[in-house]
Order: sequence, then structure tokens, then C-alpha cells
Amino acid sequence: MFNIAAIFSNILKIDTIQRQSIVSLFWQIAFTAIGFLSTMYFAQTVGAAILGSYYLFLAYYGIIGMVTDGGFGGAAVKRISEGEESDAYFSAYFVLRLVSTIAGVLILLVFKDYFANLSKSGMFAWLLVALLVSMIVGPISTGVTGKGKMGIRNTCEGISNILRILFQVPAIYLGYETAGLAGGMVAGMIGAAIIEFRFFDLHFVNFKWDHIKSLSVFSFWLFLTTGGMLVFSQADTVLIGYFMNNEDVGIYRVVLQFTAVATFSSYAIRSTLWPRISQWGKANEIYLIEESLARAISYSLILAIPVFVGGILLGDHLLSSFYGPDFAQGYQTLVILLAVQMVNVFQYFFTMYLDALNYPKESFKVTAVGVGANILLNIILIPFMGIDGAAIATLATMTLNALLAWQALSKYMTIRLELNCLLNIVTSSVVMGVLIGVYHLLVPLSNIWLTMFPVIFGAAVYGFLMLKLDKKVCNEMRHIVEKVGIGFIWPEWL
Repeated sequence: MFNIAAIFSNILKIDTIQRQSIVSLFWQIAFTAIGFLSTMYFAQTVGAAILGSYYLFLAYYGIIGMVTDGGFGGAAVKRISEGEESDAYFSAYFVLRLVSTIAGVLILLVFKDYFANLSKSGMFAWLLVALLVSMIVGPISTGVTGKGKMGIRNTCEGISNILRILFQVPAIYLGYETAGLAGGMVAGMIGAAIIEFRFFDLHFVNFKWDHIKSLSVFSFWLFLTTGGMLVFSQADTVLIGYFMNNEDVGIYRVVLQFTAVATFSSYAIRSTLWPRISQWGKANEIYLIEESLARAISYSLILAIPVFVGGILLGDHLLSSFYGPDFAQGYQTLVILLAVQMVNVFQYFFTMYLDALNYPKESFKVTAVGVGANILLNIILIPFMGIDGAAIATLATMTLNALLAWQALSKYMTIRLELNCLLNIVTSSVVMGVLIGVYHLLVPLSNIWLTMFPVIFGAAVYGFLMLKLDKKVCNEMRHIVEKVGIGFIWPEWL
């Protein structure tokens, strides 16, 4: 019998990073599962073109929101996490964010005619609303993150995503389409912020010019770096919309979302580690930083590699079964983007560690090269290869970014990989792939149930092999299960 109260009490006793990673992973799984189901419904109901217009709205919101934040959010997290004059740094950041957002909205209104597509669909008004809401929501999240409350932050982010979907589904059912999708995002932001504010413990105080100057110095390079990464992630969407049509945007983004299953562990770990790396860097605890990077990469690839193998074997059938026959044409794009997610593990962790260790200038140099190459390759490849060209451009430049970031980070710390763990991951993935391939040859995947069976079977085989081959991973999993208080579910033969 499960004692829920006891389980929660035991979770609080787990090591901070493990506990916060578990919370983050839980919400990542919960949202991705709900996101997959809702996107399936949207794809089947409104089609790729409507989804494409929504994804373009998200791309513009992300890029413009990055400009209005100016990198000050990341700088505030850095300064607050250091524990010195946290209230003053937060107050300075809030004022800067307020001024920059209002200025950004006014500029958008002046240049409204340049956003004709958004205006025709009614999305321009929602873009303004989302930016104004982020002016309050952003600082709340920044304060909670800076104080290291990543369990709360990740939980509220999960709540935001779930509330968004709970609003979007009935809105689509009632026929609101793009407006319902955008309105759902805003509703989710507001609902989660209300909850998150209960755990917000910073205060408004008088601040000095030195606080603004300190934020500005750090934010300049962080703005260029995060801005470059955002452009890196959204340039393909915007350029597909420019060279092709909204339907192609919809297919590409649905496929990209589908590959998010490969990033469960990666997102959970890296969102938790940022403030910890900042603290360890301040204390010059290099060994902890090096060890955390090696483990973070291993635990991220534990999921990314087998998902890549499974995607190659079953991706076309899964896209067709889940989203409709039109989306099956994105199979080749799916395979390429799954490879992107594996490379992204290295690229994101390397640049994240550079930022957290207070080397944003180095991170920017790496990102700037990648952004320039990405935009150039997208412009060259999309007109000739369509969405496959966009995926290839992303893979090529992501690989370049990872190599440059590795070179930059290696100047400040020793980068180690857990080769034995990586070998176990590859071995388990290959065995899983062979068994799925045999099933595929013997059983025609004529419906969703016959397609889902090898997914579940393959996951079980892979999990069993990893726990048997890698004793370190097995012991860590057993330790967490026992700490939570549900050790009785752990098989004695492992």
C-alpha cells in the first residue's frame, strides 16, 4: 500500500539536485504526454496549416520576448543565485524589464503593418497581450529560479503547460482555432504565475546604479548568447514560413515536438543544474562541476540514443498513426531531428556551463558562429530540400556549435565522459533495435496498437539491459527508489 504523505516526506530527504531533477523530470514527462495527446487532437481537428500559424506566433513571441528581456533575466538569476544583495538585483531587474517591455510593445504598434500575416489571423493582438503578461510573469520566475527553488519553478512550468492545454482543447472544439491556441498560452502563463508567486520571497528595495551596471555587464553577453540560441532554434520555423507555407511549418514543428521525447532527462537535469553550477563556480569547486557535467551528459543520452534508434525503425508509422497520413511525409525530417537532439545534449550543456561559470563572452562567440551558419544554410537548403533542408541545416550547425563550445569550455575545466556508461547505452540500444527490427519484419504495422507494442517492448528491453549492464546507474536508481520509500517495488534480481 502506498502512503502518499510518507512518500512526499521521503522525497524531501533526497539530495537537492536529485530531488529537483526528479520533480523536473516528472513534469517534463507529464507535459510531454499531455502535449502529445493534445497535438494529436489539434492535428486531426484543424490540420497542419492552423498549427503552422500558431507555431509562427510562438516563434515571433520568443524572438521579441528575448529582445524585451535583453538578457537581464539570466543576469538577475546569476546575481541572485550568488546570494549577495539579492533583493536589490531583483528590483533593478524588474524595473529594467518593465521599461524594455513597454518600449517593445510601443515599437510593435508603430510597425504593425510589417506583421500583416499575424494581424489577419488575429494573432498580433495576442502577441501584444502575451508580451505584457510576460512583463510580470518573467520576473516572478526569475526570482524563484535565482533562489534555487527549481522544484517549485519546474512544477509551475509544468502547471503552465497543462493549463495552456486545458484551455486550448475546448477552445479548438468551439472553433476558435489560432486565437484559442494563443489565448491558451496566455492563460497558462497567468495561472502558473499566481501559484508561483506564493513561493516568491524577494522584496522590492532601493537599488543603486552599480546594480544596474552589474546586471548590464553580464546581460550583454548573455543576451547575445541566449538571443543567438533562440534565433538558432526559431530561424528554421520563420524561414520555412517565408519560403514555403504554414502547412509545412505545421508538419516541421509537429515532428520537432515529437522528438522532444528524447530530451526528457536532459531538460530535467540542465534546468536544475544552472544555479548549482553558478554557486560551485563562485566557491571554485571545480571537481563538483566536472563530475556533474559527466553525469549530466550520460543521463541525457540514456534516453536520447534509444529514442533515435526507435525513431529510425518506427517513426513513419508513429507519425501517420498519431497525427494523420499527411504528417508521415515528415519521416526523414524526424530522423534528422532525432540526431539533432543527441548533438544538442553536448551543445547545450557546454554553453550552459560557460554561462553559469561566468564566461558568457565565450559562449556568445560560439553561438554567434552557429547562428550565422544556421541562417545561411537554411536560406540555401530550404528552397531546394524543404523541411528536410531545415533539419539538415540545424544538424550541421548544432554539431559545429558543440565542437566550438567543447573547445571553449575545456580551457576552464577538464571535460570527461563516462565511456563505460556510454558503451552500455549504445549496446542496450543496439540490442533493442535488433529485436524491434525483427518484430517489424514479421508483423505488419497495420494499426496503432501493433505499432505501440514494439515501442513498449523495446523500452522494457532497453531498461532491463541498462540496469543489468550498468551497475552505477542501477545502484543510483535503487538508492532513489529506497529513499522515496517505495523500495519494495524494486526487483530483488537487479
